[in-house]
Amino acid sequence: MSANSVTAACHTSAVKVLASRRLPGDAFDELDDVEVIALTELAQARPDVEAVIVANEAVPLDLLPALRLIANFGVGVDRIDLDTCARRGIAVTTTPGALDDATADLTFALMLATRRRVVEGDRLVRSGGWPGTSTASRVAEEVTGATLGIVGLGRIGTAVSQRARGFRMRVFYAQPRRLDTDLAEYRDLDEMLALVDILTVHAPLSATTRGLLDARRLALIPDGACVVNAARGEIIDEAALVSECLSGRLFAGLDVFAHEPYPPAALLGLSNVVLTPHLGSGTRQTRQAMTRIVVDNVLAVAHGRPPLTPVGA
Repeated sequence: MSANSVTAACHTSAVKVLASRRLPGDAFDELDDVEVIALTELAQARPDVEAVIVANEAVPLDLLPALRLIANFGVGVDRIDLDTCARRGIAVTTTPGALDDATADLTFALMLATRRRVVEGDRLVRSGGWPGTSTASRVAEEVTGATLGIVGLGRIGTAVSQRARGFRMRVFYAQPRRLDTDLAEYRDLDEMLALVDILTVHAPLSATTRGLLDARRLALIPDGACVVNAARGEIIDEAALVSECLSGRLFAGLDVFAHEPYPPAALLGLSNVVLTPHLGSGTRQTRQAMTRIVVDNVLAVAHGRPPLTPVGA
């Protein structure tokens, strides 16, 4: 059954839903009994609640004894206690597929903005510092024909590799499981890092990937290369990346940070770094599609059906 097969005619009168925020799009209005409240504001047990809607947030499971479903707005679930949910029989769902294109597009936007010095050029024009000739600006680096390394060739990494074909890039990927694909060539992570002009990160955050790109591995990346992260900030040793960018050795396009919403202060004034505020899925179309999936999961559970997009399926 597809997510869109649950229609607006369904109602959730038998299920009390808590949502940590109102989600974009008309689909959210299909929930009959939804209370919008920050989960951090829950001070006492809520035995009436059977479903919660979150965006990769910690859920106070001890205050929700009747909880049946955590419907996550996004694909990252590193802040949700999946082990406890499994023990209690609480289903956890995500919005797979809906945000692949938007995140891949943003990845290329960061590549282009960083390699072609777009933000730096914008500042130059706005400040009145451009003397009016094209040759007066600092030269940039090509994206077309560059060597791209992808950490994690899942849905989003695959979407990035598909776009890379249009730029005639040579594409490598590194991850624990080797794939049968013609989109990219497999390499050991350390070997791949030494080859890239651009490195993009698309792995989920886990105990294995936290700090995966540490100071030793960042040092393997060639001088002048660009690191793009639209996955999770904690996958990269942030202090080590700051050091590399401060030295001018590496460029970076970052949509995520280890301590959001606070990027490292040392990066704010650097011309070789482009920063965006976790915009990966931030298009109207994608956010509405994500809401549709979240609501359809709630409706499915409310009507006694299995959730549509459970974690691990």
